[in-house]
Formats: sequence, structure tokens, C-alpha cells
Amino acid sequence: MTTPIYERPLEMLQTLVRMDTTNPPGNEILCIQYMDSLLQEAGLQTTILAKDPNRPNLIARLKGTGEAPGLVLQGHVDVVTTANQQWDHDPFGGEIIDGYLWGRGSLDMKGGVVMMTCAVLRALAEGKQPAGDIILTILADEEAGSDYGARFVTEQHPEQFAGAAYAIGEGGGGAQYLGDKRFYPLMVAEKQVCWLRTRFTGPGGHGSSPLRDGAMAKLGAALTTLNSRRLPVHLTEAMEFMLDGLAGIATPEMKSAVAGLREPSTVDATLDSLYASGTPLARALDALLHNTVNATVVNGGFKTNVIPSHIELELDGRVLPGFSADDFMAELHELLGDDLLFEIIRHDPGSAVVDMSLFPLLAGIVEEMDPEAAVIPSMVGGFTDGRMFTRLGIQNYGFLPVKMPKGVDLGATVHGANERVPVEGLEFGVRAISTLLERYRVD
Repeated sequence: MTTPIYERPLEMLQTLVRMDTTNPPGNEILCIQYMDSLLQEAGLQTTILAKDPNRPNLIARLKGTGEAPGLVLQGHVDVVTTANQQWDHDPFGGEIIDGYLWGRGSLDMKGGVVMMTCAVLRALAEGKQPAGDIILTILADEEAGSDYGARFVTEQHPEQFAGAAYAIGEGGGGAQYLGDKRFYPLMVAEKQVCWLRTRFTGPGGHGSSPLRDGAMAKLGAALTTLNSRRLPVHLTEAMEFMLDGLAGIATPEMKSAVAGLREPSTVDATLDSLYASGTPLARALDALLHNTVNATVVNGGFKTNVIPSHIELELDGRVLPGFSADDFMAELHELLGDDLLFEIIRHDPGSAVVDMSLFPLLAGIVEEMDPEAAVIPSMVGGFTDGRMFTRLGIQNYGFLPVKMPKGVDLGATVHGANERVPVEGLEFGVRAISTLLERYRVD
């Protein structure tokens, strides 16, 4: 008798990893057709929605009893490039070596899609009807902004998520370490994209003659300021939750730092000391206590011997929950001066409200499976597809539990060379999400 596919998550993940869905161009249809066949063979009705036929999205609803609101399981199958990276093994080989499944997307986030799909197929096969509808949503295009995926389905087809109040996706659940203490950060909020363009102008002319205070000099002054100064400190509700969690697992030295991060007047000095001591969390905490901006693209000049009269600069801004694009630009004006005009390239407003009502259930599942570890609420500085579901009033949690061994830098591995997931870690995640579907209730 053939073992059902939901009991063979490694095989499912190997198949997905071997499909090159590097975005751009994406070609997510490769994975979507495979997943669609698995779900239909199991007896689930599926819906395919696509802005581009080669970049479809797949939705399947496992009916619940109606005792709880719907729960969205959302994940994407596009992956970032492997160009200019030195891999020890074929990034699209899906090989199992030394207890790991290697390949691009094994963590971000084809592995997560496998966890969710196996959990849904198991519940269906075992006749376990959850308290609320489970809406499995497999998406395209997360890595390039969600336009063909989560943005498309939530804006153009919101009816697919009718009745849902919660979602789980990427952004949390991978085990990390603080000293010897293993902990699982579960994302309850994320920063929002606010990409901007601005222009510096000044006198142009022939490059053979001295010229001061031109567009290039103004650009240089702005870049120097951005490099040397932070935007103001903000302690959001989500960050307060995260600091509470960190305080509960921190070493004595780190407890002192957490106390310093709770007081706005001491935040920046505390962060500087964490950087100086080489604390791995310093950079992440810095991002979560400020709106942030990085200069990423410069366009200007056309000839070596001509001084340009205008230069365009693109800025990658990330805005904390509860702050608008106007708030962010006001902070930039305070830093860089009022004479700069900012054009919004992309902005995805998010909710400032954090609904923690499902957190105890999620945390309890992981703590039961890994009693030596702790689970803490977290916020992430990047974006996920979850931000699109929050715009429908759905609270999103980053909950893809993977038990990672100490010494594997999860942050460096995701999007980096040698991305890989522990075989046991993948199976850990499948069990965790299966347990969630069994226990899903809302008090």
C-alpha cells in the first residue's frame, strides 16, 4: 500500500525545490499545477486565480464546523535568485545531505507550503473537521512585492477569505538561540514598505571647472546624514510584547539591555553598546525601534565631463505599525531638510492593531513539542504576504515552526547560499500545524 503523500513531506518538498521558480520571472505555475493535482486527488475542490496565466494562485477550503472563524494558511512558492552565490550543492537539486534537505526555497518558503499542505491533507484523510474553515492559499510573487499573488487575490477576490479572522504564514517559528537558550519567535506584526524617490538639483556645467554645492554634493551630504543618524525611537505595542518575551529568556547582561530598550531616551545608546559587543540581535532590534531608510538606487549624470544638474535617489523605507507615509516623510524632512520632495514609489499601509488572541494556542503547541524552548511574540523588519491579509481585517501570525540546531544562522541562510532545512525540522513543522488544525478554537 502506498504511503499517502501527506506522510511524505520530504518528497513533496524535493519536488517543489526542483522546480525553478526564481522571481523574476517566477513561473510559479510549475508548483501550482503540482499542488493542485495533490489537492484534487485527495478530494478537495480548488480555485485557481491569476493575474498572469503563468503566475497563478491556488486556494482550497477545508470546511469547518462553523464554531470558529476561518483560518487562512498562506504561503508562497516563488524564490529569490541564486545568482552570484557560492553553493556547496545544487540549489535546485533537493538533495538530502547530512540530515538536511538542501535547496532554494527549502526554508523560504516552499518548506512552509509543504507543512501547511500536509496538515490539510492529513485532516481531510482522517476526517477531522476543524472548528473553522481552513483556507489553504498558495501564492505567487511574494519576493517581488506580491502584485501577482497576495495583493491580487486579496484586492480582487476578497470573497475567497470571507469569514476568516486569522492567518498563519512565514516570518516566525524558526528556532533561534540567545546564549544557550532556544526560543521560537512568532511574528504578530511586521513593518510596512514605504519606498520613495527624491531629486537633488543644482547648477550643472563642464567638468573641467570647479563647482561647489551642486546636485552631487547635496546627494553626498544626504547620504552621509543617513549613514550617521537614526530616525526617532518608537516603542510600538508589538515591540513591547517582544521585549517582554526577550526579558523572560535573556541572560543577566541582556536583561539590562532590554531594560535600556524600554526607555526611549536610552534606546540608541543601548543599541550602540549591543553593536559594540557583537550581539547578533542588535541590527534586528535597531530596525524594530525606528522607522528606517536606506539609499538603494542612484540615477544621474550621462557623461564623464559634464556635471549633472539633477540626480534621483531611491530610498527603501520601512515603517513601523501605526505610522503613515506622511509620518515617515516628516521624519525624513526633519533629518534631511524641508527642501526635498518625496514621491511614493510603493506603500502598503498596515494595521496598528495586534490581536494576540490566537498566540497562546500557537505558543502552547510549540512549547509542548519542545519543552526546553520558549516562545516569544516578535515583529519583523521585512515584509511578508501577511500584510495583505491584515488589510482584510485578518490578524496574521508568522508561524512556521522549524526546530533548528544551534550554529545554523537562520537569517543568513534564508535568501543566502546553502539554504537548507533540517529533515527533523520540517517534520516538526508538519506536526505543529497538524496539531493547530486539530486544536483550533477561539475562546
